[in-house]
Amino acid sequence: MSEHFDVAIVGAGIVGLSQAYEASRRGLRTIILERSPWAQGASIRNFGMLWPIGQPEGALRQIALRSRAIWVDVCGRAGLWHDACGSVHLVTREDELAVLEEFVERSGGPDHRVELWDRQTVLARSPAARRDTVIGGMFSPDEVCVDSPRAVAGLARWLREEQGVTIRWSQPVTRIEAPAVYTATGVVEASRIIVCSGADFEQLYPEAFADVGIRRCKLQMLAAESQPGNWRLGPMVASGLTLRHYENFAACRSLSALRERVAREQPLLDRFGIHVMASQHSNGEIILGDSHEYDADISPFDKSEIDELMLAELHRIIDLPSWRISRSWNGTYAKMPGRAVYTRDPAPGVRVVNATGGSGMTMSFGLAERLWENWDDFKI
Repeated sequence: MSEHFDVAIVGAGIVGLSQAYEASRRGLRTIILERSPWAQGASIRNFGMLWPIGQPEGALRQIALRSRAIWVDVCGRAGLWHDACGSVHLVTREDELAVLEEFVERSGGPDHRVELWDRQTVLARSPAARRDTVIGGMFSPDEVCVDSPRAVAGLARWLREEQGVTIRWSQPVTRIEAPAVYTATGVVEASRIIVCSGADFEQLYPEAFADVGIRRCKLQMLAAESQPGNWRLGPMVASGLTLRHYENFAACRSLSALRERVAREQPLLDRFGIHVMASQHSNGEIILGDSHEYDADISPFDKSEIDELMLAELHRIIDLPSWRISRSWNGTYAKMPGRAVYTRDPAPGVRVVNATGGSGMTMSFGLAERLWENWDDFKI
C-alpha cells in the first residue's frame, strides 16, 4: 500500500532541503527520501560560506543575494547559528591588488557593496591577516557563515518539526515510475517528484545526464582545531588565488597577468585547482581549503601534496593562534560548465535538479524559489 504526497523529493542535501522549503511554504504535503541515516554529501563537506561575492553581476548575483536573505530568515526562525561576518580577499602581490582595484572600480550599485582596504585597514579589521606579507584587501559585507553539518541537520529538523515535511532517512530510492517512487521498504506516490541526487546523478535517470557535459569535482579540506581563548577569525578569508576561480572576477583585464604569473611560478596550484580560503564555524574550528580535481583524476585517496600546498599558501596570508589540524576530509560535487544549475524533466511529473557547481550552499534557496515561481518556464 502506497502513501500519497503532493511532492516527493529524493535527497536531503541542501538542494533537496531548499526544494522542500519552497513546497512546504506553499502548503504542499511534502516528503524527502534520503538513502543515508543523515545528510553526508557535499552539503556538509564545505566551508559553510554563503558567498554572493563569487557570483557574476546580473541574475546569478541577484539569486545569490536572495538566497542569502532566505538563509538568514530561516536560521533566525530555526535557531541555527550563523555569522553575518562578511568576507575579505587578502592579497600579497601587486598583480592581485591590481585585480581588486579594477574590480572595485568596475563595481557599483546595490548588488556590489565592496570596499578596497589598504594594508593598515586590513590589519585593523582582519584579525587573521599576516602582518609581514599582506599588502591590501577587499571587503564585502554580504557573505554569511553557517556551520554546514549543523546547519543542514538543523534545517532538516526544522522542516520536519515546524513546516510539516516528512523525512525518511535510510530510504534509498530504487526506481521511479511516476507518480510512484519505489524505496527499499515501500512505495510513495506524489504528483511532483524532484530528484536532487548530487554527485550520484546517474543513479536514477542516467539518460538525463548522458552527453550534457556534467563533471564531478573533488575537493580536499582541513580543519584547524577550535582556537584558544575564543579567538575569532573576523571576516571570512579568501586569498588572491581565489580571483582565478570565481566567475565574478573574469571580466577584469588585469586578471590575465595574475593567471600567467601563477602558471609560471606555481603550476601545481593550477594542476590541483588550489585557491585558499578560511571560515570559522560555531565551535571555533577554522575550516581551510580547498582544491579541485575533475573526473578521471578523482581518486578515493587524498593527496598529502595537496594538503601541503594549501597550508603553505594559507600560511602566506594568515596567522592563526593554533594551526593544529583536527580533521581532514574530501567531498565531491556535480558541476555543469556554463550553468548555475541543471534541470530536466526526464518523465512526466519528474524533475531533476542538480549540478549547482560547488555553490549549492550559496545558491540553492534562491534557485528553488525561482524554480517554483516559474515551474513551467524555469530558465537561468
